[in-house]
Amino acid sequence: MKDNQQNILNYVKNYNAGKYDSPDVTVQIEAGWYDWFCKDESLYRKTKKLTNKLKKILGSTKINYIDNYVFFKNNCPGDGSLYDDFRICDMKTGDVIYTITPRSGFNNKKGLAEVWGKENKFEKALVSGTWKDVVTFFMGK
Repeated sequence: MKDNQQNILNYVKNYNAGKYDSPDVTVQIEAGWYDWFCKDESLYRKTKKLTNKLKKILGSTKINYIDNYVFFKNNCPGDGSLYDDFRICDMKTGDVIYTITPRSGFNNKKGLAEVWGKENKFEKALVSGTWKDVVTFFMGK
């Protein structure tokens, strides 16, 4: 994971410049994919969707765009369907600060957007609801 870490500011600049605009799996790993259960060909589309979500919370004071990086994960819950999340992490320690799930795949949370965070030691979701609720959590609107 350390090899492809870049702060969020650089990630977004590279994304906007088209650096990850390829379905090639090595390009998508460079974009920040860490783990997935979906087909490799699906990562490109997922990168676009998740990056658009990330961009919606750019400017939040809860995220340090210089000292934090983002990575992407496709999850396979034992009770539900595949779903994606992205994680905001500390560049120095690698610790996850937030796990942001735009749409959960767990059967009991099907479709809910959630934010889990270090501020409550990931004991329960900081936000559980719609994507708009997630944006409000980060942006205060």
